[in-house]
Amino acid sequence: MTKLQSLPRIAAALSLAFALAACGQGQQGAGAPPPPTVTVAKPTVRAVTDQDEYVGRFVAIDAVEVRARVSGYLDKIHFRDGQMVKQGDLLFTIDKRPFENTVAQQRANLAQAKANLAFAESDLERGKQLVRERTISEQVFQQRTQAFGSAQAAVAANEAAVKQAELDLEFTELRAPVDGRIGDRRVSPGNLVTGGTTGTTTMLGTIVSMDPIRFEFTMDEASYLRYERFSKMGKEVTGRAGGMIVGLKLLDEKNFDRRGAMDFVDNVIDKSSGTIRGRAVFSNPDGVLTPGMFGRIRVPGSPSYDALLLPDAAIGTEQIKKYVLVVDGENKAVMKYVTLGQLTDDNLRVIKDGIDANDRVVVNGLMRARPGQKVNPQEKGASPSAAAATGAESGTQAKN
Repeated sequence: MTKLQSLPRIAAALSLAFALAACGQGQQGAGAPPPPTVTVAKPTVRAVTDQDEYVGRFVAIDAVEVRARVSGYLDKIHFRDGQMVKQGDLLFTIDKRPFENTVAQQRANLAQAKANLAFAESDLERGKQLVRERTISEQVFQQRTQAFGSAQAAVAANEAAVKQAELDLEFTELRAPVDGRIGDRRVSPGNLVTGGTTGTTTMLGTIVSMDPIRFEFTMDEASYLRYERFSKMGKEVTGRAGGMIVGLKLLDEKNFDRRGAMDFVDNVIDKSSGTIRGRAVFSNPDGVLTPGMFGRIRVPGSPSYDALLLPDAAIGTEQIKKYVLVVDGENKAVMKYVTLGQLTDDNLRVIKDGIDANDRVVVNGLMRARPGQKVNPQEKGASPSAAAATGAESGTQAKN
C-alpha cells in the first residue's frame, strides 16, 4: 500500500482519538454528584422515668368455695351458671323440712324446761318459809334449792338447743358471701349434700371477686434491690410503701393504657428462683380482667431524670451495635455508637450514652448518608412527626 493510500485511515484514527479525548474532558467537567440532603435535629431533652416490664397473672381478691354447713338433700338452685352475684344473694336451698321439725321439737323441750323451772322456783319459795318455821329440815331445803338450779340449767340448755336448731335451719339457705362471678353448679338438685367443717364436705360452687382485681408478678433480686435502694434514698419507686401508679396491657393490646397501683411486695425471696412477688390492684368495672389471665405490667424502675430522646427511626444497626449519624461542623456524617433506653409512648427512644444535647443527628435520610460523606443538612425538630415522616424510608432499620 502506498503512502497516499494510507492517509485516509490515519485521518480517521486521529478523528476518533480527538473525539474520545473530548468525551473524557466532558465527563471530568461534569464533576461528582451533589451531597445527599438529610434532615438533622438536636436531641429532645425531657424528664423521663425508666420503666421495667414483667409478666404476671390476675388473681381474685376474694375467692370462696361454697360448701354446706348442714347435711341434707339439695332442693333448689337459684342462679345461672357463670352469672354475677351480690353478697347475700340466695344460691342454694337444702330441704328444710327435717330442720323445721327439729326447731319445733327443741322449742317444745324449752317450754317444758321453763315449766319445770317455774315449779321449782315456787317450791323453793315455799321452802324458805317452811325452813324458817322449822317445818322442813335443812336437807329438804337444800334439795329444793338444787332442783331450782337444775331447772335453770335445763332452760339454758334448751334455749341453746333452740338457737342451734334455728341456726341449722338458716344454714339450709346458702347465700353469696362476697360480690363476684359464680362458676357452674357442682351438684344437681336431689343429691345428698354433706355439710359440716371437715374436709369431706360437698363443694357446691365457687365465687371469685372481679372488681377490683389483683395482678401478681415476680421481680428478680437485682431489681428488688434497686427499688429498695431508691426507697431508702427517699426516692420512692416501687418499694413497700405502695401506691405507685403502674401500667398494664393484655395480650391483645399494644399500649400500657390500663392504670393501677402497687399495694404489696412480699417479705421473702424465693430460694429456688431468686425472685420476689409483687402485686398491684386494678379496677375492673367491665369484668374483662379475669383471674388466671396473663398480662404484662410496667412499673417505674428509676426516679425521674432528664434524658436525651431521638426518633426511633434515626437509629441504625451495625451487627449488634446501635449507632446514629451526627453531622459535624464540616457537614460530614460521623457515626456514633449509642446506648439505648426505653421507647416512650410518643415513639421517641431514650439515648443513655453516646451523644450530647448539641449534636445534630440525622433523623431523616439515614439510608442516603454514609459515615465520612459530606451531606446537605436541613434543620428540623426531633419530634414524633419527624419519626413518622421517616417511617417508609427507615422500615429496613433494625429496632432495639
